[in-house]
Amino acid sequence: MNTIAVRTGKVVYVNDDTLIKVFDEKNWSKSEILNEALNQARIEETGLHIPKIREVGTVDGKWALMMEYIEGTSLADLMRQYPEKFDEYLELFVSLQMEIHTKKAPLLTTLKDKMTRKISQAELNATVRYDLQLKLRELGITSVVCHCDFKPENVLITADGTPYILDWSHTNQGNPNVDAAITYILFNLDGKHEEAEKYLALYCEKTGVEKNLVLKWVPVTAASRSTRCHGEEKAKLLEMAKSVEYLNIA
Repeated sequence: MNTIAVRTGKVVYVNDDTLIKVFDEKNWSKSEILNEALNQARIEETGLHIPKIREVGTVDGKWALMMEYIEGTSLADLMRQYPEKFDEYLELFVSLQMEIHTKKAPLLTTLKDKMTRKISQAELNATVRYDLQLKLRELGITSVVCHCDFKPENVLITADGTPYILDWSHTNQGNPNVDAAITYILFNLDGKHEEAEKYLALYCEKTGVEKNLVLKWVPVTAASRSTRCHGEEKAKLLEMAKSVEYLNIA
């Protein structure tokens, strides 16, 4: 097996045409690992281009997910290698997110339920947590598939130009504008502020959604995400969660 990635609590290998993700149980519970496999299986049923789960098992006594290995180049790498094509790649990126938002997966956990739970765990004072919980009550009944970690690193382009969407471990069903707010945050966390604004402008242009309807969800999504981050990234998210600029958007 060839090691292709080492991340916190997991190592990713390739063996022929199979990708093997091995988890360290000090960082991941059995239920979290099995839930990731279940989420990916549910997304397979939508018909989106994603790597298919082949097996859930163990490797050297550690839980592992075995899935189809897709060979290609990430959209993030393409954006870096060919900056003159950034707008073209961003167009594809937003179109893929819009395609995700046309899908339904009614057995997925709802974004509202997950964020309610996460915000209650966030390292914020009680008043801010209460305000964010009130904001969550404004979520309507729209329940489409939301990737919840959609960024150029999670889009793979094969040699024939087919895009595959990776990493469905955080997927939920909910409001697509919340999913867009998460992507907007991810660009900013990566220091790509200009790209974040370009993304938001294009998303709103293509969907017909006003920017405020995305930006209003920045505080709740930042607070929710902060519970699984550390260090500087966590500090930035907590600042976003408390930002008057976003909290005052109706």
